[in-house]
Amino acid sequence: MTAYRFLEPYTFPNKAITLKNHVVIPPMTEQMAFEDGSITQDELNYYAKHTGGVGLFITPVASVNALAKGFEGQLSIADDRFLPGLQQLARTMKANGTKAVIQISSSGRRSNSKILRGQQPVSASDVRAHEAGAEIPRALSDAEVRATIKDFGAATRRAIEAGFDGVELHGASSNLIQQFFSPHANRRTDDWGGSFEKRMRFPLAVIQEVNQVIEQYAKKPFILGYRTSAEEVSEPGITLEDTLAFVDALKQQPLDYLHISAGDAWGTSKRDKTDTRPVAKLIHDRLAGTMPLIIVGGLKTPADVEKVLDAGIELAGLGHESLREPNWVQKVQQGDEKSIRYAISPADLDELSIKPPFLDIILASSGGPEGVPLTVF
Repeated sequence: MTAYRFLEPYTFPNKAITLKNHVVIPPMTEQMAFEDGSITQDELNYYAKHTGGVGLFITPVASVNALAKGFEGQLSIADDRFLPGLQQLARTMKANGTKAVIQISSSGRRSNSKILRGQQPVSASDVRAHEAGAEIPRALSDAEVRATIKDFGAATRRAIEAGFDGVELHGASSNLIQQFFSPHANRRTDDWGGSFEKRMRFPLAVIQEVNQVIEQYAKKPFILGYRTSAEEVSEPGITLEDTLAFVDALKQQPLDYLHISAGDAWGTSKRDKTDTRPVAKLIHDRLAGTMPLIIVGGLKTPADVEKVLDAGIELAGLGHESLREPNWVQKVQQGDEKSIRYAISPADLDELSIKPPFLDIILASSGGPEGVPLTVF
């Protein structure tokens, strides 16, 4: 049996928290919550089926306030009334020693008035996103910006009370935190926008607020992670140089890991096609050992995951493959790699607790049936 290093325990350098291995299930939108954001039994069944093997399991994004919701079926952490369901979710995810982190965010201009039940979506500025059908958002006032920062803190307090092992701030995928950092979405002229330093102010303020809440409420070590996207293809947009400079600022923050959102773990620059350097490696080198990096995107086989560690990167996100094979880690541990499932059929969906809304998201995010067809999924 191959002695894979990714099966060894990993201890965060800044926290007395040890993962039982280097494998992570990253956030994957499942759209199975109730309309109000409450946990459903379908969700609990899904998490119970897929947890227990990996070292770290991160939930899909949970909304931090009423205007944060970005899609139907989204989890909510915006009110104490959600605590009983969140407690059930945390207990379910932590089976067999897996650490459970809940991702928190606001969708900002990625939402719309239908999802928000008549409310106009909000953002850093009143600039429409590029997506077809995007609505013009309302720019948050200074008071609303500060209140939103507090909402992230309140969500973190609920995550602690629910029994999660940490929170991940969703600063990727063009959500509100990224919108404040983006020169496309943020055209403000006050303290929250304009220069590069001012565009960083909102994400850094959220990190500081969340850290203060952790210090106040957490009775044991509690993980604080941050997810980011390396580039925007819009003009003006976030460049790789912007992100590397932002990483320099994040290195000074009380973060326990950085998580790169990408469709290809070894992808290169989207803006500069002549740059053949893997973005993840550039970011990892820039971190210079200050915190671990999680990379995702197309990792399937044990060799794929071991390649991540061979590159010096600490944590590997097993996304769609964790859906196909809930016992991926266990089978590798048992030397039974030949039985790992790299394809499923429609008949497997109930067994895997994948319901129609989740399946639709998976197929859409993978380029349709040719990207992740059910028979090759």
